[in-house]
Amino acid sequence: MAATARPVDLPVRVLGGPTVVLEYGGLRFLTDPTFDEPGDYPSPSGRTLVKTAPPSATPADIGAVDVVLLSHDQHADNLDHSGRALLAAVPRTLTTPAAAGRLGGTAEPLTPWQSVDLPRPDGGTVTVTAAPALHGPEGCEPLVGEVTGFVLTAADLPTVYISGDNASLGLVREVAARYAPVDTAVLFAGAPRMPLLDDALLVLDGKGAAAAARLLGARRVVAAHVDGWAHFTETRRDVEAAFEEAGLADRLQSA
Repeated sequence: MAATARPVDLPVRVLGGPTVVLEYGGLRFLTDPTFDEPGDYPSPSGRTLVKTAPPSATPADIGAVDVVLLSHDQHADNLDHSGRALLAAVPRTLTTPAAAGRLGGTAEPLTPWQSVDLPRPDGGTVTVTAAPALHGPEGCEPLVGEVTGFVLTAADLPTVYISGDNASLGLVREVAARYAPVDTAVLFAGAPRMPLLDDALLVLDGKGAAAAARLLGARRVVAAHVDGWAHFTETRRDVEAAFEEAGLADRLQSA
């Protein structure tokens, strides 16, 4: 079990969809950048993703980003056109090996449980560890591709877990075995489903997010990936209802 530093209210802001900006150890991290206006995104598979709402802030609004934590690049609801353009201005993008190979530039591959130490402005370090993730049911990888989550740790700061597009509570248990209790869990939800996978969940639903929060012993949960796209089958309100039913409503950060 990982030791957890004293809880602090780390600034975490959801900008829409899976895009979250957080300050940790003097560094500004951004997850899965999606800054386009609403529109359609046809894919080679024939499926079209529809963005229904703009982000609540632009890249100019949030300022310079030190590191992008990119769960994957192959789906537009996790990396859209504006998000791709932003990567060129960011010093480091940490992502899956497959995504790093496709993106090039400053994208760096991390395999599950691989870590990288980032220098902090105060002279310390932040460790980013790739957490395993599964974007659907067992065996879905050939269809949906690689994804990853992340864990942020530092000697004087509480642990942060970012799930990415993960649908597996079994993998959450693996993260919990190494790091629980975590202070802040940024959980992607929204319950998207795919007919080709018999409508199995591609990312956690509200009940799954509540179960993940309990497994992780999370003091605070930030729900992301719950709005802005037509293929999400649940909203933030569904997540709130699931946390209320589980007796965990006090852990869920307000929108």
